[in-house]
Amino acid sequence: MAAASGVSRATVSFVLNDDPRQTISAATRDRVRQAARDLGYVPHGVARALREGSSRVVVLDLDRGLEGNYSRSYVRGLDDELAAHGYVLLVRHGRHSAEATQQVLDAITPRAVIRFAEPYLTGHDLEDRGGGWKDGLAAHAALQIRHLTEHGHRRIALALPEEDSPLAGARRRFAEQTLHGLGLPPLVPFTVPRPRSAGTAAVAALRAAYPDVTAVAAFDDDLALRTLTALHDLGLAAPGDLAVIGYDDTEYGELSTPALTTVHIDAEAHGRLAARTALGLDTAGLVPVPAQIIVRDSV
Repeated sequence: MAAASGVSRATVSFVLNDDPRQTISAATRDRVRQAARDLGYVPHGVARALREGSSRVVVLDLDRGLEGNYSRSYVRGLDDELAAHGYVLLVRHGRHSAEATQQVLDAITPRAVIRFAEPYLTGHDLEDRGGGWKDGLAAHAALQIRHLTEHGHRRIALALPEEDSPLAGARRRFAEQTLHGLGLPPLVPFTVPRPRSAGTAAVAALRAAYPDVTAVAAFDDDLALRTLTALHDLGLAAPGDLAVIGYDDTEYGELSTPALTTVHIDAEAHGRLAARTALGLDTAGLVPVPAQIIVRDSV
């Protein structure tokens, strides 16, 4: 590459590494970069990692059971923001553990390892929204429950997935706290399993055991849609027989009959915030849109 561009190897190194300590003319820089393109040069990640003390890779540790529309949008925002600053995102799926994290550190020396939405999942609020509301999981869970109570529902069930996860446990806890704070009867948690027949049986069992339940808050839109399907199979419908509200606003919610009322969360902005935080960049210009209820026909 030095021979092709007519400069020293040191100059090539300074240009390709964009060394700010060197004064190199624009013409020389252009010549070196053109030679690099002509020769198909690709920077060596390991060598760069040794120089900088870390690679230009950021790892996202995404636990099993946390996949969904929120995580997809979060990853999209995280990936876009990292790419804008010259970093690559690597997603590790599987249960979080210190050993797994150490294996990643030993293998690729990443710039950072992010545990998926950790502040969000632990209930640590991300952004103050005023009026006592904050943009974290506790506030989003409360927003969902409060929408039902504002429509007159007092006995509420929470539709949960079969697989246990930290997120499911946190959602249940925050929903229970919201109802307790409002002085309403305890939450009724139940699972909506696959296949369709099992989900229908679960909703039938809920109605038989708790005839006073008038609304279901679902863990996500997928479970909400399965609840609506179960009602259809039982000859019932929302909201007349049982109100149903989703969570995370997937594209399929507006296609159901009735169209699904749900909670929309600005997950992409949460991902961008995580990226900037991991890179040590200013986050002042990133303000997520507060979570909001998408009002449709199921409540």
